[in-house]
Amino acid sequence: MATMTKMTTNEQLLDAVEASNQKALLLFKHSTRCPISARAYEQVTAYLKDQPNEEVKYAMIDVIADRALSNEAAESLNIKHESPQVILVRQGAPVWHTSHSHITTEALRGNLDKL
Repeated sequence: MATMTKMTTNEQLLDAVEASNQKALLLFKHSTRCPISARAYEQVTAYLKDQPNEEVKYAMIDVIADRALSNEAAESLNIKHESPQVILVRQGAPVWHTSHSHITTEALRGNLDKL
């Protein structure tokens, strides 16, 4: 089972984006106050428990607790902020993203397993 690291600093975000040159990054932006985000979290964790792509680094930003970091991720990756949202980063740039009810184990598998 892969694990998801909680990001809380700009340095962690910058390091992970830079490291995506060697290992892709899946960034999950999660709101702890939103039932849609809770369902998306369940989908992401279900994917992580069932043969996830181990060649991907998994990270989460709590958009409530770390709003500035969430905004920095949106700005630096040039992806409009949504929550919940997943952003797949390779070689420092987003290559796929989706949000809300489109975050499913099937969508994750379809986009991550082919890397």
